[in-house]
Amino acid sequence: MKDYNDILEKLRASGNLRSLPDIVHRGKWIEKEGQTMLNLSSNDYLGLSSRQDLRDEFIEQLQESGLPFSSSSSRLLTGNFMVYTELEELMANRFGREAALLFNSGYHANTGILPALTDKQSLILADKLVHASIIDGILLSGAPYQRYRHNDYEHLEQLLAKYVHVYEQIIIVTESIFSMDGDIADLGRLVSLKKRYPNVWLYVDEAHAIGVRGENGLGVAEEQDCIRDIDLLVGTFGKALGSMGAYLLCSQTVREYLINTMRPLIFSTALPPAQIAWTKFLFERLPSFTDERHRLAVTSHLLSEALKGKGGEISASHIIPFIIGENEDCIQTSLYLQRKGFYCLPVRPPTVPKGTARIRFSLTADITEEEIRFMINEL
Repeated sequence: MKDYNDILEKLRASGNLRSLPDIVHRGKWIEKEGQTMLNLSSNDYLGLSSRQDLRDEFIEQLQESGLPFSSSSSRLLTGNFMVYTELEELMANRFGREAALLFNSGYHANTGILPALTDKQSLILADKLVHASIIDGILLSGAPYQRYRHNDYEHLEQLLAKYVHVYEQIIIVTESIFSMDGDIADLGRLVSLKKRYPNVWLYVDEAHAIGVRGENGLGVAEEQDCIRDIDLLVGTFGKALGSMGAYLLCSQTVREYLINTMRPLIFSTALPPAQIAWTKFLFERLPSFTDERHRLAVTSHLLSEALKGKGGEISASHIIPFIIGENEDCIQTSLYLQRKGFYCLPVRPPTVPKGTARIRFSLTADITEEEIRFMINEL
């Protein structure tokens, strides 16, 4: 039998032991152990989840709607309230796509879509740095897979040329903004590559881009003008959109097929209708958050410029790595910054490669230039 205490001790000794923090949220501020700190580790990129004006307006609408706080069932049974369909139709229309499908989380989406759509005659070609949830989905699919070097499209092209006539279907999988480095995929080039072959699809996870990129906040795919060319366009509501859940933009055929085959969708109680209504409320207003997107871009550029040579040069977004190297050094740096009033956390292996432990700064639109400059001085 495994000695779990021994495993935990080894994690502690290597600086990799994790624990759940006891914190109190007050907008962009965190209260922990009696100290108030600026939250630099939040995925609430537009600052929407703590907007009292939005909450007040929504709650008034919610009371009128009478929507319950539990769906009490899978969508395939009695849990498919009209608000789900309304949000899916709104999203499909806004993105200019045939169909949309909602999921309980990004993890549900990424661990359910690929296993449903692939088999042994499918090959998955995934960027080396795709999120852990995508890796889990690939492994659950049981389909053959290879990982191309990060954002190395020449390597991907070589793999496509080698395997395109071997497999019935190939799916290229990437994120648009990568969660640990904050760099951005060239979706236009990926679209161009996949268009060369009739049996190649493109799967893009916009979890960290939806809301914050593009004129209307529809992500990097909007920014790079290729929304309609991405076969499987995935994103989440639990980050910039200040809610929870996830979505897929796809063809009507794929939507219907997933409803019949995707296990996390079929066998999960649906998200609360009240939660879906909050997501719809925010998504309707997404194009109007232009000022928030601009402020976030300004402060992100400020910090990435200050961290050039230490990881800032990698980022092209609001996710900015400060690469320190060894686990203990990274932990001590994060604790120092916390003492100075900045809540930032160490990211260590296996989340990132060994020797690249880092502080992952995750900025939000309600953080000011003055606050960023003050933290830069501490760094």
